[in-house]
Amino acid sequence: MRNPNGVAGEPAERPAPHSLRVRSARDRKTHVPVHVVWEITLACNLKCGHCGSRAGKRRANELSTAECLDVVRQLAAVGTREITLIGGEAYLRKDWLEIAAEIARLGMHCGLQTGARGLTRERIAAAYAAGVRAIGISLDGLRDLHDELRGVKGSHDQAIQAIKWVSEVGIEPGVNSQINLRSMRELDGIFDEIVAAGAKYWQVQLTVAMGNAVDNSEMLLQPHQIVDVVDKLAELYHRGRDVGLRLLPGNSIGYFGRHEAYWRSLTDDVTHWGGCTAGETTLGLEADGTIKSCPSLPKSHFAGGETRTSTIEEALKALESRNVRRDGNRGRSFCGSCYYWNVCRGGCTWVSHVLEGRRGDNPYCYYRATTLARRGLRERIVKVADAPDEPFAVGRFEVRLEHEDGSRAPRSIGLDDKPRKRGRLGLCQSCYEYMSLGERHCPHCGEVNRPKLMVDAKLELDVQIALDEIERHGRSILELAAAAGQDPQAAE
Repeated sequence: MRNPNGVAGEPAERPAPHSLRVRSARDRKTHVPVHVVWEITLACNLKCGHCGSRAGKRRANELSTAECLDVVRQLAAVGTREITLIGGEAYLRKDWLEIAAEIARLGMHCGLQTGARGLTRERIAAAYAAGVRAIGISLDGLRDLHDELRGVKGSHDQAIQAIKWVSEVGIEPGVNSQINLRSMRELDGIFDEIVAAGAKYWQVQLTVAMGNAVDNSEMLLQPHQIVDVVDKLAELYHRGRDVGLRLLPGNSIGYFGRHEAYWRSLTDDVTHWGGCTAGETTLGLEADGTIKSCPSLPKSHFAGGETRTSTIEEALKALESRNVRRDGNRGRSFCGSCYYWNVCRGGCTWVSHVLEGRRGDNPYCYYRATTLARRGLRERIVKVADAPDEPFAVGRFEVRLEHEDGSRAPRSIGLDDKPRKRGRLGLCQSCYEYMSLGERHCPHCGEVNRPKLMVDAKLELDVQIALDEIERHGRSILELAAAAGQDPQAAE
């Protein structure tokens, strides 16, 4: 697959900051918390209608500076390679630069995710001086929609300005966007805006049913709409390659299907979704010291301890039995029957847990939605209980299977028709979907086939990407010639 910083076969000019998150087999086996997302304060200067943590006021018992610095040292000792500081709004905490500097001093990559209201040029320069080397700006729509979702007029323009300032200090700016029923209509516009502002990375996630988003559940995507969203994002992924923007599908976007081999990679290797890493190689920390499997998950089910009473190492051991490879969950509904279960294990734990209070049945899946659509079926979520007024609170939703006309369908007809497979996956030589290396016939296109190993697939994808780009450039030349009134054949 083409190098994100160059062309096929060429070495990168610099390693992408996200490459540190690539997990080795040893990381997984020994439960190294490779990437930690740390909410250092719940204080926030925005009023987001989709905020899962219900941020606003700082927690009453947030860790002291000394306690935070001790946590940094513990994370370094257990092998953490990257820490992303979040809030609320992380820079509203007075000692945030001291925390960032300690992270960098101990050799870990320090990043910041921010809504950017009040993120001045001076604050960005101070962050860089402290050792922050990645800054992601949240942008959820064009001006009117973003300001409405974020609850503060002018927040959109501040976010765009922050992208430009981040670039000026020498950091390749990233953007993080939540996708919901309203923002999905503005993805093309967001793409154009952030490219013009100088963004180099664009991570996209779904708005998930937690906290304020439960209160405003009308904004949530319906599961069958994931097909249109993923197809559009894949189109933007390829457009981004032409202009130097790397689109990164988040953990809630997926899974498998015809786009997977192109974009689910943090390196040059052709790869695919490999299952949720919460509590295995990922950790989340709350401002009061709660140690969780994932920053987005509620502590009620996914806390392994608190830093005031437990060490990071002790919390990791407490969480070992709760990751997706060890919790004994065999899946339910379509996921329970899915061809990819033994690799995927139900997608993002956060997405499925917040709907029904347990993981293992994730309707926001591209492979699942396209499989059901071929049978004239679709899924819909219906809220049946509100969320309490507290951080990371979840409500309750029912996942319903329907015919295309909206009439209810029995769950028994909403299962995968391809049996589960174990072992490694490769790319089908005919349709470029992932199939088991042990199969002769591709379960997706039916061709008699021998799945490609990753090395062979990488070489062919490089060629295919190059051909796709030549075709796109050729169409652009023809369009320009037509606009100029020239003979298209002469333009060729």
